[in-house]
Amino acid sequence: MSRSMSKQLVTWKLALLLIWPAITLCTGCQVDVAGQTLPSPWYLTDDIQYYAPGPEFKLAREAAAMQEQSEGVKSQPQADGARVPPQNPPAK
Repeated sequence: MSRSMSKQLVTWKLALLLIWPAITLCTGCQVDVAGQTLPSPWYLTDDIQYYAPGPEFKLAREAAAMQEQSEGVKSQPQADGARVPPQNPPAK
């Protein structure tokens, strides 16, 4: 290796050594450490997203549909005086 080539390699290593911390500190990205997603360092200064308030019970339509279905399945009470056939016919 020539002296100029060695000097150029040292210059590149030094530039990378100085630029790398600046790049890592200036980028705010999420990091996955031991299965946990950690927020970026800028999460406290992010703008707050607004979600409009919705119904307290999130499944209101589904509950109403299930109740309507269960009411349709219920059997009607038998009329007064209706005769219920015996379970076992009498032996002769």
